[in-house]
Amino acid sequence: MPVPRAVFEQIRQIIPPLNGTLHKGQSGRVGVLGGALDYTGAPFFAAISAQRVGADLSHVICSPTAANAIKSYSPDLIVHPILREETPPTTLRPELAALLSRLHVLVIGPGLGREEYMLTFARLALDIAKEQGMFLVLDADGLYMAGRELNSIKGYRRAVLTPNVVEFKRLSEQAVRHRPQHTTRKTSVGGVKSARRCAILQKGQSDIIAVNTEDAKSRAAHEASKISPEEGEQNEVIVVETPGGLKRCGGQGDILSGGVGTFLAWAKCYETGAFGDNSIPVSRMPILAAIGGSMVTRTTSRRAFEKEGRSVVTQDMLKEIGGAFREVFGGETQGGGTL
Repeated sequence: MPVPRAVFEQIRQIIPPLNGTLHKGQSGRVGVLGGALDYTGAPFFAAISAQRVGADLSHVICSPTAANAIKSYSPDLIVHPILREETPPTTLRPELAALLSRLHVLVIGPGLGREEYMLTFARLALDIAKEQGMFLVLDADGLYMAGRELNSIKGYRRAVLTPNVVEFKRLSEQAVRHRPQHTTRKTSVGGVKSARRCAILQKGQSDIIAVNTEDAKSRAAHEASKISPEEGEQNEVIVVETPGGLKRCGGQGDILSGGVGTFLAWAKCYETGAFGDNSIPVSRMPILAAIGGSMVTRTTSRRAFEKEGRSVVTQDMLKEIGGAFREVFGGETQGGGTL
């Protein structure tokens, strides 16, 4: 089943126009928090994919042990090696808060790892981002971090979580405090409430995107997400069946998180009046961003696989993102020459 036309048109509305009216940064400033000694590829793929989808600027917030490698991959990325193991969180907080205030969205998780100091800094960044009303994407070990204390993300309606089937099962078990006998695609959708009212993009053969906020109608729930109390509740499931590649290589999830991050950065620009008519409610932005990111990523994967087959790697996918975006949303949204 294709994405409903009305939903697709809403996604198109939050894509910035390429008409020369916007200045640098008004098509999105994306931050990726991750990158430690053993993990430098994932934050690079997420950050550079955000730019390939269409963000103006991508920042990587990482450990000094990862910074030089990430810088060497691309001069397009802005790298901040401020996550030093010896730095107390109270000392880091002002610098991190100042940095996040310049961004529209924060992607937490690619290359984060599970060293305790990195998880502590990720939780600090999550708290600051919520205080500032930022959009968030949680992926990979960002999901592990949030799963250790689900109240950290509970009810925050500006967030998209991007688990695979195994990660979703773990989050569900942590939320409901019991272990189901088995997990299927159907029970995963039915159990989306256990993910605490955030938008969920469950990756798989088809991507299941769902949000349910119907049990959180209090003013406090809206205020915590910096969303107007007048905005209604949501209970929606969209299945994205856009064809993807037939090989699932490491790094494709990072492309997805970066892509979703860009759509959320555009949502923030739309919300603040950089473009658009402000007719789409803020609380609807996460599900739209998740759908858009999913469609582009799956198309990117298919295009790269058609060219490279079994030998395809994530690097091959990066150069297909522009063409995939044009294929999904039309040439008028992409500009430039024929791809």
